[in-house]
Amino acid sequence: MKIKVSEFIIRYLERLGVDTIFGMPGAHVLPIYDALYNSNIQAILAKHEQGAAFMAGGYTKASGKLAACIATAGPGATNLITGIANAYADKQPVIAITGEAPTYIFGKGGLQESSGEGGSFNQAALFKHITRYSKSIERTDYLPQVLIQASKALLAANPGPVLLSIPFNVQSELIEEALLDDLIVKQDPIYSPVDETRLERFHSLLLQARQPVIVAGYGAIRSGAMASINTLSQMLQIPVASSLKGKGVVSEDSPLSLGSLGVTSSGNAYKFIVEKSDLLIILGAGFNERTSYLWDHSLLKDRKIVQIDHDPHQLEKVFDAELAICGDIGEVIDALLARLDKTGKAHHPINETENRITDLKSSAEGDYTIFKSGFSLAEAFFDKLAEHFPHQIRVFDDNIIFAQNFYEVSSSNRYYPNSGISSLGHAIPAAIGAQFTTRKPTFAILGDGGFQMCCMEIMTAVNYRLPLNVVLFNNGTMGLIRKNQHQLYQQRFINCDFVNPDYSHLAESFGINYKQVTSPEDLDHLFQQYDLRQAINLIDIAIDKDAFPNYSSKR
Repeated sequence: MKIKVSEFIIRYLERLGVDTIFGMPGAHVLPIYDALYNSNIQAILAKHEQGAAFMAGGYTKASGKLAACIATAGPGATNLITGIANAYADKQPVIAITGEAPTYIFGKGGLQESSGEGGSFNQAALFKHITRYSKSIERTDYLPQVLIQASKALLAANPGPVLLSIPFNVQSELIEEALLDDLIVKQDPIYSPVDETRLERFHSLLLQARQPVIVAGYGAIRSGAMASINTLSQMLQIPVASSLKGKGVVSEDSPLSLGSLGVTSSGNAYKFIVEKSDLLIILGAGFNERTSYLWDHSLLKDRKIVQIDHDPHQLEKVFDAELAICGDIGEVIDALLARLDKTGKAHHPINETENRITDLKSSAEGDYTIFKSGFSLAEAFFDKLAEHFPHQIRVFDDNIIFAQNFYEVSSSNRYYPNSGISSLGHAIPAAIGAQFTTRKPTFAILGDGGFQMCCMEIMTAVNYRLPLNVVLFNNGTMGLIRKNQHQLYQQRFINCDFVNPDYSHLAESFGINYKQVTSPEDLDHLFQQYDLRQAINLIDIAIDKDAFPNYSSKR
């Protein structure tokens, strides 16, 4: 039996386990939308294709499953680029489906033609370097092989986005339905046993260390190793610092938590490592520019390093390790814990390390204080967020620097900083995408500059009745740009300040709740009187545009 290519594609997505697809229809992709009509896949209408791609990214972050987005030819496809680039940087399994002008007008200057012929731009080529696999499907005879390659990229141990661009006429051509059975739509897990020699070396280095410190990244969360890392930390009194993406690997209110390590953090973790540690155990942290303080050599100097990561490309990428182990972080830590139980534990004084950390945090001053003054409302907001929502919330954060310093993330909450390519306007659509998985209290945090790039996506939440809290830090300026122009360019401010709309009227026009916060009393009222679990709220927190964090971007 033969079916249309459009139906074949949707049946393929169903076999991949895709249950939600984000996008906007257009003439050149309508056959695929028509095939969605009778599908179990829920089609979500975004307000902009970039928002659709960010929603897909938020969906896969929150669920761990494949995500999908769809757009028409030309501008629909080009609008996806930023979101797909973000998914590529974050190694997210997002499949993007785009339409294309029909093949019989290639090179003739057809509407929204993007075949690369006759002076038109090459749509598929635009995605070549921001996807694991991209293909323009101009014939049906190789479609199954294309989908097999797409599956391999999406289901790899280190996945990434895939683009399939399908001309309008090809979508309506016929293909044998039975070919669906030949497609590879799942990958058997690859189990690599923990290398006993390396495990013994890890055990030996740990027992020899006077003051080990764990630096945990997002890879530790992805591997499900959080409980095991917490057990190891408690057993041997090992302090835990995290990368920005790893916040919450262990609860940050724990006496053994050093908080976040990074150039925009308080500096507690940095100071403890530099002054006290002799062994760093780096678990799933990429040690990128932010985490490494722009690859500051003093952070690693004269101390041994054990690095564990499931991605071999991350091992020793930016430093030499005494021991590098490629494997599942949870499995390695569990094997180490079993060995410690058999051979005896290292004898670290039970309270000495905790007391060191307490003294460090209470004495933090000078260069280690990122926020001298002017940010009390932001700090108070995150204190109350941690107090009132200790469990089972999601936070998507474009602003980053406030939460990195003020928000103590518990191990049962999930914090998603805007990593990837750090695009403004990410938090709102990503948070909306996450709400199409399991419904949880969800916060999208961003500045007023980024808000104006994506605020219409709030109507997507309204359309689908999705609870959402949008937290807007309002200072009428592009804060990072103004800070840099203040610090590095002698206060020659240009193109950083702007006029905001009346956000109360904007919220009213959206049909959502609005709360302006200008005082601690306003925060009390917000958390005591507003429904932050089931409603859609715009929370407008005033901050001073001339109060700047105490760090230099050096660029």
